[in-house]
Amino acid sequence: MKLKAKYFALASLALLMAACAGNVQNNEMKDQTSEIETVSIGDTVIKQFSEPDLYWIHEPKKFSITDSEITIVTEPNTDMWQRTYYGFQNDNAPMLLMKTTNRFFSFTVKTSFNSSTLFDQCGIVIYLDSYNWMKASIEYENGQMSRLGSVVTNDGYSDWATHDIPSSVHEMWYRLSRRESDFCVETSMDGINFQQMRIFHLFHGNAEISFGVYAASPSDNSFTAKFTHMKVGECMWPAWTTDKGNADIDCVQPWE
Repeated sequence: MKLKAKYFALASLALLMAACAGNVQNNEMKDQTSEIETVSIGDTVIKQFSEPDLYWIHEPKKFSITDSEITIVTEPNTDMWQRTYYGFQNDNAPMLLMKTTNRFFSFTVKTSFNSSTLFDQCGIVIYLDSYNWMKASIEYENGQMSRLGSVVTNDGYSDWATHDIPSSVHEMWYRLSRRESDFCVETSMDGINFQQMRIFHLFHGNAEISFGVYAASPSDNSFTAKFTHMKVGECMWPAWTTDKGNADIDCVQPWE
């Protein structure tokens, strides 16, 4: 009986040690997951563009969100525009956003789409309210060309800056960078080599902002937009100095 008790005690001890080891391993895995989901810049932690921190404005009927891909199925007659030239005001495009008070960061995302009707569009967005926002996207024009461009809206008036690209383009990378209330949008065909699209200022963009992705079909149409490779990290837009024109310490040189 004493021998059996001794074996029982040893077996219990072994089980306890295994459980402790498992807890340590689980904690290590949690720590690793936390490191993947956040980026530290000095004392500031930047959250990644992931479901727990996202919210909808004008939630669409059909969408899906996973760790690696966001899909939005657009609905007809959805758009964003305020007054200028056309006179109308539209603000019903689905936007999936996250909030941040971080004043220096870059957000990168790849878009894939099968748009085929006039003004179909999907891309990135900053949204403060109906009268103050920015969107950058490819808008389908016809079978030969589309318009790669951006709209900046300050105090209820929109502009539209574009250049023409072949309508055969169905993928585009965007990188949005923030430096306080100034912003830069860059685009890329391969996710490596980015070209400047636009630098702009938001009159009310010096505090908390919401940014993310959007898709819309201003005409009577619907298409599927996919967003992948979402990443939020250090600011990739170099600070300008009058003496050297290079980056300061809070921004990473994009060519390094």
